[in-house]
Amino acid sequence: MKYDIVIVGAGPAGIFTALELRRRNSKQSILIVEKGSAIENRRCPKAQVGHCVNCKPYCHITTGFSGAGAFSDGKLSLSYEVGGDLPQLIGEDVAQEAINYTDRIYLEFGADEKIEGVSNTEAVKQIRTRAIQTGLKLVDCPIRHLGTEKAHDLYLAIETWLAAHDVELLFGQACLDILMEGDVCKGVVISDGKTEQTVYAQHTVIAAGRRGANWLEAKCAQHNIAHQPGTVDIGVRVEVRNEVMEVVNDVLYESKLIGYPLPFKNKVRTFCQNPGGVVSQENYDNALAVVNGHSYKEYKSQNTNVAILCSHNFNEPFNQPIAYAQKIGELTNMLGAGHILVQRFGDILDGKRTWQKELSRSNVRPTLVDAVAGDITAAMPYRAMVNIINFIQAVDHVVPGFAARETLLYSPELKFYSNRIKMDQRFRTNVGGLHCLGDSSGWTRGLMMASVMGVLMGRYLAEEGD
Repeated sequence: MKYDIVIVGAGPAGIFTALELRRRNSKQSILIVEKGSAIENRRCPKAQVGHCVNCKPYCHITTGFSGAGAFSDGKLSLSYEVGGDLPQLIGEDVAQEAINYTDRIYLEFGADEKIEGVSNTEAVKQIRTRAIQTGLKLVDCPIRHLGTEKAHDLYLAIETWLAAHDVELLFGQACLDILMEGDVCKGVVISDGKTEQTVYAQHTVIAAGRRGANWLEAKCAQHNIAHQPGTVDIGVRVEVRNEVMEVVNDVLYESKLIGYPLPFKNKVRTFCQNPGGVVSQENYDNALAVVNGHSYKEYKSQNTNVAILCSHNFNEPFNQPIAYAQKIGELTNMLGAGHILVQRFGDILDGKRTWQKELSRSNVRPTLVDAVAGDITAAMPYRAMVNIINFIQAVDHVVPGFAARETLLYSPELKFYSNRIKMDQRFRTNVGGLHCLGDSSGWTRGLMMASVMGVLMGRYLAEEGD
């Protein structure tokens, strides 16, 4: 199998690389290799059976065409200030121009034209004032909300467009290895679980997503791909009644708050706010269950959920931040007998576990119905837990009621972006012919920035190939 370009991973970064190549009329042959299924074949049985069944070989929520984006809340952040550190590599102006361009592509494929979080400037000022008073920074980023169900339709349209424009899509194929000849990448080795194949290509683009970060880290060590340990985020998913978040939801839709609480001063931030949303479970390799949140366009619950993430950066001699976060997740899963743990904030402050009967009497009813009431502090590291508690209490000054005793905390919420690949501004690594994009590269976080990285990669490859 020989192609001009092979793309590993059909998440936003990989998709938009191929999309931009064809939009620029590149005639280069393109293969996208994806270990999951086509989007039309992705199904999560939990909606029917009421609980996670640990789909094999891969979780349909996190794996397949469009990656986790197909079943996410589908929020596109329209500011370069949100979505990772890519602007540090390519420049803020280039990043914002690419965001605006990529946003227009999403609109062409059916994204909602409404932009959230761009009105009520006086109300925004009041929220920002309260944030400043308590030592937090408010990033009021414009949001285009696709919605979980609408995101599925949009990415299906993109998949159909790519296939119609001679982009070959190969599903059910995991990338086993990167094919090296000296210090040059010549392609990849893939497998459907039974048969291995070698794919030769002039350019190899690794866009393995957040789920593929651990795999890429191992390949970097194996093939001397220049990289450095990056950040790993460890946190919880917080759920409150909509009434508590009503003003912020109406004015900003998604409030992005950042703080550095004492005594440790780690960066702690809110992420992925879902007004009227639901808390969900995702499964990673080795049956690791992590928590996430969704927000639909049509269906609305009585609750709002938002992640609170504590960033951890490690120095020598430690260089396995992903493994560190996974161990925390495994320990939490152990306490929940394989399920997500949920605990009331007041019980954490009281030093006691939460019992199921207490949840049944609370104003805040869990939207993740199979979460197990317990004690997340028995698994969460002290440093992270103290940071999270202090941050929640700070947010309570901005959003009164956020730190109520009945506020729910779900665990583990883990984001694997570590192993930052060293690249130049055109995403060239120290290995000839090898490029790394998206969340697994350590440079992006979320749909829009990963899509932007793909668009820019497509431009550069089109220039080189034509």
